[in-house]
Amino acid sequence: MKKKTKVNESLNLKDDIIFKVFFSRKGNEEFLIDFLKSLLKIDIKEIKIQEEVNLEKLSKKEKGGRLDLQAKLDNGTIVNIEMQLKNNHNIEERTTYYSSKVIARETECGTEYKDIKQVIMINILDYEMLGFDEYISETAVVLDKHREYEVLKGIKWYFIELPKFRKQNPDMNKKINQWLAFIDDYDRGLVKMAEEKNETLKKARLQISYLTGDEEAKRMQWLEEKWEMDRVSELGYARREGIKEGKKENQIFTVKQLLKMNMKIEDIVKITNLSEKEIEEIKKDLKYECIGKFV
Repeated sequence: MKKKTKVNESLNLKDDIIFKVFFSRKGNEEFLIDFLKSLLKIDIKEIKIQEEVNLEKLSKKEKGGRLDLQAKLDNGTIVNIEMQLKNNHNIEERTTYYSSKVIARETECGTEYKDIKQVIMINILDYEMLGFDEYISETAVVLDKHREYEVLKGIKWYFIELPKFRKQNPDMNKKINQWLAFIDDYDRGLVKMAEEKNETLKKARLQISYLTGDEEAKRMQWLEEKWEMDRVSELGYARREGIKEGKKENQIFTVKQLLKMNMKIEDIVKITNLSEKEIEEIKKDLKYECIGKFV
């Protein structure tokens, strides 16, 4: 079996900043149309990107928002795409919640139910999620006793698991596999084959090269990395403070129990390493607690 050669690590479409900048940029509509046609297997003539990426949008991400791509097809269908590199063990709940938010955002006051357009949620994952070999999974809501009958077609979810794609020997004559190889940017042989078979991908490669040298894109990626580092730092701080707080609470509990046993304060100091002043304060609190029981 031929050994796969990993493409040199650089900015590519798996970076969610580059992903959205690339697909949302005016003039790049043909790339998103080509990708969606290959995945959804429908004819798409026009597409409207909801908004382009900019630094103002990214500032929301710094506050904990999400950076996804949303577009409207010429038939009115809303497509929402998210690139997810890390498994936070909540993708099912998140994408369900976000789909309802998309519908609410796109439904104007006075809209009749019959006029609500279909929403398609596409999750591109760089980790394995489902216990099946298929790397592209499309959901359908069916009746329990009539599995052949699909209901509630207003929302569909797609889960694309890139690690599973890498493990298989995909048919590179299929356009969706060409796009997945291009997005994954992992196997040099597959990427080269994809670009040879798909002229749109050759043009896309030039755009990617441009974006990776674009100062705004680099700035946005730096802000994203900073946001992630700050988030990890905040979580670490919260964990450390939680440990401190828990230790303090244990000390207070121990002091109260020793005071109830009429142990001398100087002995409690030796046991807990707390100061006499701290123990006196705890003793006051304990006194108030005892009085409160009899009020």
